[in-house]
Amino acid sequence: MKFPYAKLGLGLVLGLAALTAQAQEVTLKAASAFAKDSFFDRKFERFIKDVNENGKGIVQINFVGGPESMPTFEVGNALKAGVIDMANTTGVFFANMVPEALALSFTPVPMKEVRSNGGYELMDKILREKGNMVWLGRTTDGLKYHIWTTKKPTNDSFSGMKLRSVPIYRAFFQSLGTNPLQVPPGEVYTALERGMVDGYGWPSVGIFDLGWQEKTKYLIEPGFYNVEVSIFINQDTWKKLTDEQRNFLQERMNKLEQSAPAEDAALAEKERKQVVDGGIEVIELSADKAAEFSAKANDSAWQAIDQSSPKYAAELRKLLSGQQQ
Repeated sequence: MKFPYAKLGLGLVLGLAALTAQAQEVTLKAASAFAKDSFFDRKFERFIKDVNENGKGIVQINFVGGPESMPTFEVGNALKAGVIDMANTTGVFFANMVPEALALSFTPVPMKEVRSNGGYELMDKILREKGNMVWLGRTTDGLKYHIWTTKKPTNDSFSGMKLRSVPIYRAFFQSLGTNPLQVPPGEVYTALERGMVDGYGWPSVGIFDLGWQEKTKYLIEPGFYNVEVSIFINQDTWKKLTDEQRNFLQERMNKLEQSAPAEDAALAEKERKQVVDGGIEVIELSADKAAEFSAKANDSAWQAIDQSSPKYAAELRKLLSGQQQ
């Protein structure tokens, strides 16, 4: 008579253990500001796969989609409000909410150093304070932005050109005499096709994912800034996670982040060859014009931080500008 009861008791113990494990596992709702399978989304897809495969019983991620499910420039607001728990986006897209986040793209300092010199802690503090989000980590590091055009600049001048822009380089484009227009990535192809813009600012990789090479004739050198795409988590969600869950997510992020510089450099080299082979002409500005171009990019960047963040500007410059103070 004892055996059935012992068997029943064992079943109850196993059942309770399963329920406990299930109760401890958390599923995070995630969205991306970038189209599926595009360069700026592929690493996030890899991160999700890694977490879901290795985080059973700890953390799972439910990916709800990209721009087809949520407008690119609304992802930051949705994360702040807790509509989603996690986002693959860039500070460029929510600079209206956290203007200091633009410094993530202005900094030439490698992420490894940003984590060690106090820059990470400062930016994470600002993001929590203004955006109700935690900066889990960075998925890109070392890529440059470029100006891509449909017509050749006259005498190395961009004056009068209509260029697709975003907040990160709007002031810089204005300093070049252009007319910057904010256009979501999904609408750039049509804007080029209809002549609404003469070109666009975009990183050194990714135009083939979007088909923009079909309407692009020139790539301008030098590049500028340091392309930033990151994974962020809603702060309220982060606080509810256990230490085990937080540590697990950070470990998986660190793995992805540490591989970024080498991966990005290799991809940029590969895509540059594809650009040239595809008939896009690389235009290198003259030495004087290139120096002026780079100086305007840097000056306008940090002036924007000075104006938008008098509270944190000096400290951000010290930690992230890469210049001796």
